[in-house]
Amino acid sequence: MRIYTIHKEILKELAFTFVLSLISLNFILIVEKILRLSRLLSVVSASILDMLMIILYLQPPMMILTLPMSLLVATLVTYGRLNADNELIILRVSGMPFKKIAAPVFAVGISCFLAGLLISFYLAPLSMVKLRKTISNIISMRAPAAIEEGIFATLFKDITLFVNEKPDATRMKEIFIYDERNKNEPKIVMAKEGRISVTDELDISFFLKDGYMQIIKKDNVTELFFEGYNLSLTLAAEQPAKKNSELTPFELLRDAKGAPPQAAIPLFLELYRRLSLPSVCLILMLLGPPLSLLSGRTGRLGGLTIGFSVFAVFYILLIYGENLARTGKISHYIGGWSPAVLLGLFAIWIFKRESGK
Repeated sequence: MRIYTIHKEILKELAFTFVLSLISLNFILIVEKILRLSRLLSVVSASILDMLMIILYLQPPMMILTLPMSLLVATLVTYGRLNADNELIILRVSGMPFKKIAAPVFAVGISCFLAGLLISFYLAPLSMVKLRKTISNIISMRAPAAIEEGIFATLFKDITLFVNEKPDATRMKEIFIYDERNKNEPKIVMAKEGRISVTDELDISFFLKDGYMQIIKKDNVTELFFEGYNLSLTLAAEQPAKKNSELTPFELLRDAKGAPPQAAIPLFLELYRRLSLPSVCLILMLLGPPLSLLSGRTGRLGGLTIGFSVFAVFYILLIYGENLARTGKISHYIGGWSPAVLLGLFAIWIFKRESGK
């Protein structure tokens, strides 16, 4: 009963610190992503609800990375505090083995590993698909509303648009368009009225009525009059393309087996990352408690410093190994798994050394 009470109290503090770390790390990482998307979304005046949906869909992919980071930070902070207050020394002197002292970390680590697999296999790819569709919908559906009457608009790529009158969100009158998508044949288009529409495939088209077109090619000018003309539009900010992050591990493996060797490497590396990052949680539950004995002597911020340093070294090695694999200098197996294997060997060694004391 006494051991159960000790484990319960440690687990409560560990879980609380873990949740705080997870929220803080997700917030830090999402700020950078939101800043990258702000230019794209501000052009079409995305609403607060749109931004909240995007933030929600960004959470699962980030949690693949922040779950092991939060586990390590929470372990170092919690056990570092126990060590600084001499509580770990008391537990060890009372005869409790180091493995039992670390039992709460094992419980949280296994939970993080299972949660990481669920996110990696299902939630992250699903959220990335929904994120791309949401951003595409926001851009396409709100693009017409972003055009203001009496103002030159550069919302669409290589097109300058001026509308003198706008009776509603999609219908416009007295339209002037300068189209320079073909640099060798720029066009000037004028029309009495037009209507912007968005298809089911999220393509944007501008149907113009009763207009005049002037096509300039070197020293020649071609003039055309039309009753109706359909102009396809492309936003100045590119819509997000489908990426490997939207594929499940099974899809990655399937595509990698059917792709040429060089094209298969990024798919294999993405697959290994999806598997290795959740597996790091099992490694960190062995590494965290021994490292906390060191962090406890460096003050309350020692756990944060050591935690971020360890994970930074691991992530740098992961990126470096993946880059070497992409250039063909090492096998993709080595590039994808060597950082996790090295960290695992170090964790086993330091845990055994501390358990033997």
